[in-house]
Amino acid sequence: MYQFEAPIYFYALFALPVMALLFMVALLWRKRTQRKFATTGLLKKLAPNRSIFKSILKFFVLCLALVCISFALVNPKIGTKLETIKREGVDIVFALDVSKSMLAEDIAPNRIEKSKQLITQIINSLAGDRVGIIGYAGSAFPQVPITTDFSAAKLFLSNMNTDMVSSQGTAITEAIRMAQTYYNDEEQTNRVLFIVSDGEDHEGNVESIVQSAAQMGIRIFTIGVGTEKGAPIPIKRNGILQYYKRDENNEQVITRLNTETLIQIAGMADGTYLDGSNTKEVVEEVTAILNGMNKTEFEAKQYTDFKDQFQWFLLGALFLLLIDVLLLERKTAWVKKLNLFNEDE
Repeated sequence: MYQFEAPIYFYALFALPVMALLFMVALLWRKRTQRKFATTGLLKKLAPNRSIFKSILKFFVLCLALVCISFALVNPKIGTKLETIKREGVDIVFALDVSKSMLAEDIAPNRIEKSKQLITQIINSLAGDRVGIIGYAGSAFPQVPITTDFSAAKLFLSNMNTDMVSSQGTAITEAIRMAQTYYNDEEQTNRVLFIVSDGEDHEGNVESIVQSAAQMGIRIFTIGVGTEKGAPIPIKRNGILQYYKRDENNEQVITRLNTETLIQIAGMADGTYLDGSNTKEVVEEVTAILNGMNKTEFEAKQYTDFKDQFQWFLLGALFLLLIDVLLLERKTAWVKKLNLFNEDE
């Protein structure tokens, strides 16, 4: 297992093609300038030991030194020991609505991006908990299984969009049913489900599935995203508005936040409804809710004792720079024998 302490320094490698271009320009300029003073044959007589190969070799060594310096600044670390860590936390599943109504822009930048921002900030506030993510529209699908890898969860979350499900609708019941399969630890006393949605439930009755989840000990909290005033649903292509969604009567569809459904679901499963318009307030409320729960201890394996490896790259860079300084741009005996670039012709 390895990790990079400061991967931003990899950007230094973008200097390599610039250096190569400048080197080629310098070679051409020097060649043209020399031709102004003497012919090729005369130059060989005046400077018989001049080597094109050694110039290219010095440049190559300098590039390798830059690569080593870049890796030294990034500081790769290698995990030398795998340990089983005892952690205490809560199993938290997020069910994110990815139906087309979440494209409405009554909350900036739009409902789905605001929802992903909320979930990301909540995950950032967690400590020893485990998280899972479900996406749903006309049907539900697992996005991230229960995991302690918050970075992976946020990566998959960032790629979620309204085109992930072909069947449209808002199948909240399907999302709750799938969430029940996420809690596979019988000893887990606290199971939490956050439903992030605008509340438009086209399936209607959710009482039976919510009661079933409550019997499993799952507390459901709902986070409403949108406004009761509502907004049309923009259909865009490559970020450019094409049209607004219309119904079968060719009337523009206005989607509104349905707080009644979300409040009802939360109330039936020993949870509460949260207004998702203010990210900071939502994160604070969620933190308070989770802190008030009993934490369950579970095991997680992870690499520890990461050791720095920058010194090897730094040593390599210094060695290459020393070679570059000592390497003269003139032919040596073995280079003459190789006759690279047909220099002796």
